[in-house]
Amino acid sequence: MAEFVQRRVENQIPELQQLERVGLLTGKEARAVIKKVTALEYKLKRRTAEKEDYLQYIQYEINYLELLKKRRQRIGYAFKKEEIEYVILQRIHELFRRAINRWKEDLQLWLSHVAFCKKWNCKRQLSRIFSSLLAVHPDKPALWIMAAKWEFEDQLSSESARQLFLRALRFHPDSAKLYQEYFRMELMNVEKQRKEREDLGQTLTDIVSFASPSRCCVAERAGGSFDQRLLLIPGAEFHLSLLSIAKKFNFTEDLQKDILSDLQALHAEDSLTWDFLARQELSAKPLPSAECTSKQTKAQDLARLEEQSSRVYETALGSLQTESMWELYVSFCQERYRRQTNSKELKQQRQDRLLSTLQKAHDAGLLPQARYHDWVSLLMALEQGHVAAEVLAAATDRFPGSVDMWKKRLETLMTLKSENVEQVFEKALTLVKMQDSLPLWTLMVEWSEKERDEEATKSLYQKLILNPVTTRSMKVKYLDWAYRTQGYKSARKVFSSLQENRPFSEDFFTRMIDIEKDQEQSKMVNLREYYERALREFGATQPDLWLSYIREELSHEEGKPENCGAIHWRAIKVLQGADVEAFVTKYSLLQSGHL
Repeated sequence: MAEFVQRRVENQIPELQQLERVGLLTGKEARAVIKKVTALEYKLKRRTAEKEDYLQYIQYEINYLELLKKRRQRIGYAFKKEEIEYVILQRIHELFRRAINRWKEDLQLWLSHVAFCKKWNCKRQLSRIFSSLLAVHPDKPALWIMAAKWEFEDQLSSESARQLFLRALRFHPDSAKLYQEYFRMELMNVEKQRKEREDLGQTLTDIVSFASPSRCCVAERAGGSFDQRLLLIPGAEFHLSLLSIAKKFNFTEDLQKDILSDLQALHAEDSLTWDFLARQELSAKPLPSAECTSKQTKAQDLARLEEQSSRVYETALGSLQTESMWELYVSFCQERYRRQTNSKELKQQRQDRLLSTLQKAHDAGLLPQARYHDWVSLLMALEQGHVAAEVLAAATDRFPGSVDMWKKRLETLMTLKSENVEQVFEKALTLVKMQDSLPLWTLMVEWSEKERDEEATKSLYQKLILNPVTTRSMKVKYLDWAYRTQGYKSARKVFSSLQENRPFSEDFFTRMIDIEKDQEQSKMVNLREYYERALREFGATQPDLWLSYIREELSHEEGKPENCGAIHWRAIKVLQGADVEAFVTKYSLLQSGHL
């Protein structure tokens, strides 16, 4: 092993002598480099060399290279690069190659080598790396795209990029991202050639003919099979993505028409197709006006365009009654309603259209659950609370197991000061799963605190602390309510009555600690009791609880700092694993005054 290490170190001696001769390194620095390289080489020759050893060596060489670059700039020396930098670059490539050969599945290692080559402009090496990378990881479309983009943008080779895309599509015939990037590359290539022809002084007719690619533009370059492959990508979303790419180029009008024609022919039953066609109506040019265009005229033109879009949605719903179609229509109406306008007529039209669409979708039984929340919020904003209550009653009938729907209905009834809150709540509990009922109970106790007397609220809390679903959170709320309404003694009485009633939450004890500390003369004896009970339940997993106890002993006027050592010892014994390390670190910061 030693002879191999020695040989590699000796190979660097001419390079170091050259660096010392030209003044880029001192003799002391050269000896330090030899010492460091020897240590790193021995690490790589161990029987169990780790990937980190290679990465450490590579990083050292890169830092070394960066240092030489900065020193060249500082002293203005630009010679002997082939004898110095080139040798170091080759050594780094060799280290990457050795590491990659051992861990070929490590994609990050490959990408690090690629990034290094791009930074130092190693084009020949990068071409080989991409070739090897794609041979080992042909199952990742993103790598094919990366390689093709490099060929097209850096190497300026559209043919090499095209061949890479075609090879990639043989491995991934259903990858939408590959088709999109291939399509974009071909259009960029056409644009580049078009500009070249303009610069060369081609006739206007030739330029127009070349700059108007049809749908077959990419198909011809792909061997005539591109159109057939597109059929492998389901849904209208893919065709719409191609259309959005084509729109970025100002010479693709014919191509856009072809794609739109395909979209309507292949995806007439897709809701995204109709959504796109409807929104296209908004981009239509307004009718010409003889008089100067006023704000009122603009509002009227916009209202007409929105009405045309609405008709397209209505046409689609005539043959495509699906939840997704209604969702897109409602979303469109809501977007238009939220847009700012100074025209009261236009605002009213948008409002009426939105409310009408929501009602129709609900009547069809296809309004998504989330849209009921938007509908109710709109009705409440319009001060139509009773209509909102009716909508929510219908929504809970349609989604009887939805906690969100029942919660929204109860909140609305509480806002309207309705008398049948309790009846609706009882009905909700019969339909909602027991394990999901906590949000409803929480809402109910908050309502009870505001609307009912203390005895009724107390009775409700005492019932809920015995319910296994609500017991943890309700103990905290019960304690807090007792303190807010009846004072410290009542809170302490509640705590004492519940301190043996498991299960607990940590918040139950910390809330009682905070209540004690809120008093003008808090007693350390009581705080110790609360901390001890909390640590009995949660001390094995909560290092911060131990630290709070220690901090209390140090800061409270009745505290005993001499107890901190015993608390620290107990914490070390009880805590385990990472919790011990976290506690020790924070305890050290506490002692030094940094916590």
